[in-house]
Order: sequence, then structure tokens, then C-alpha cells
Amino acid sequence: QVQLVESGGGLVQAGGSLRLSCVASGSIFSINDMGWYRQAPGKQRELVATITRGGTTNYAVSVKGRFTISRNNAKNTVYLQMNSLKPEDTAVYYCNADHLTGWGNREIYWGQGTQVTVSS
Repeated sequence: QVQLVESGGGLVQAGGSLRLSCVASGSIFSINDMGWYRQAPGKQRELVATITRGGTTNYAVSVKGRFTISRNNAKNTVYLQMNSLKPEDTAVYYCNADHLTGWGNREIYWGQGTQVTVSS
């Protein structure tokens, strides 16, 4: 089992910045892609950004140029630097990890979520 714990959420004014962190722990063999997703009230969960183990990134159009995803493989940690925040970025942000077991099985894990609220 792998556990993901997010931190760094909070309340910020429009135009401000926040940095989210997500640490993976437990029986880790190899973590491939990691990512951030978000879910606003009444809406479906949506992709924010993903990053491969090698560092290739992918962003939702709505956050491109404002958010930056990065990771530290040695620490099993993924980050999301969020700048120029807008009220529409308000959501619960979830960390996601694609884990490869020693048996070659893929497992998908989710964190518990961290609330980000952007006031206008």
C-alpha cells in the first residue's frame, strides 16, 4: 500500500500564490506518473497537471503558464506551484500517483485532498 499526503492548501486572494506538496510513503517500489487533479463544488474532478518520472509535464489549458508541477523522485514528492490564482481555481486539489509494484502490477493511488480557496 502507498499513502499520499497533500499539504499547502489554504485561502489566498486573487493574484496570489500557493505551493502544494504531496508526499508518497509506504511500500513503494517505483512511482511512474504523478499528478494533481481538482474538483470544484458541483463539478467533476479534472486534471490540473501531470509529470512523468523523467520530468515530462502536461498541463490543463486553464492553468498553463500559471501553474508549475515538479517532483523529487528521491523524496517521492510532487509539488504544484500555483501563481496568479483566480477565483475559478477554487477547488479541492488531489494528488495522484501511478505505482508499479515489484510484481509488475500498476496501482493508482489518491491523496485525501487539500482545499484551495481563492477570494476575489
